[in-house]
Amino acid sequence: MITGVGIDITEVERMASGINQEAGFRELVFTKKEIDYCESKTNKFEHYAARFAAKEAFLKAIGTGWKQGTSFNEIEIIHDNEGKPKMNLLGETANTLSSLHISKILISLSHIKSLATAIVIIEKQS
Repeated sequence: MITGVGIDITEVERMASGINQEAGFRELVFTKKEIDYCESKTNKFEHYAARFAAKEAFLKAIGTGWKQGTSFNEIEIIHDNEGKPKMNLLGETANTLSSLHISKILISLSHIKSLATAIVIIEKQS
């Protein structure tokens, strides 16, 4: 059963500025796998921005927004073997959100030179 939908849009330049100007910002927001993936891309800031938008969209979809015990760098967006994006919850964030009984997280990412967007759909066990 679908129990939450979230969408977010992020300016690529704002993400680039945050990463370039704030020491530790990238590591505070992204996992090592995400950083490695984005850094391997020609337009890396578009990929960072899309992942940031997905994390924001997820927090909207769960219906509580930012919760104590959650961290951006414990919400990970990676790709499956076919290239489809998927979300992993890690560490304390996974523990904190386990009470929500999420059974599936559907995610779609899109980006262009100036903007990145993501939508997240949450399904829970009925």
